[in-house]
Amino acid sequence: MLRISRLTDYATVILGLLAAEPGRMHTAAAVAARTRIGAATASKLLKQLHGAALVTSSRGLHGGYQLARPASEISAAAILDALEGPLALTDCAAGHGHCGIEESCRVGRGWQRLNLAIRRSLADVSLAQLAGLDAPSAGPGPRALKALELKQP
Repeated sequence: MLRISRLTDYATVILGLLAAEPGRMHTAAAVAARTRIGAATASKLLKQLHGAALVTSSRGLHGGYQLARPASEISAAAILDALEGPLALTDCAAGHGHCGIEESCRVGRGWQRLNLAIRRSLADVSLAQLAGLDAPSAGPGPRALKALELKQP
């Protein structure tokens, strides 16, 4: 099953909070309190997001964290890359060398195409859209998404 980790989910919640108040500095304690994420977890995620250049930090009396760039310029792909590493449905889709059955494999290219399609979809969704701050440029509406959910086993 394709699923993001709980920490990645929490990181998107934190980023959504920062996106809702651009330009405002948020302390790790304030982020934890406002998102109801444990202080240690919030601090750890903010440091990880800072290391990935998705947020900036400032020390001092009025210090804290804020987005490194506008939410509309941060993609879901960038968020996932920062927390989980690049998307790779299979080893061959990751591009890490050669598989032992590569010469006889008939499905590798198909998985690579699927991997690329998912990657493009993630790149097309901004943090602003994830946080409900910006209307999506295109894509299925709520009814179509509900229909897709109903088809899940």
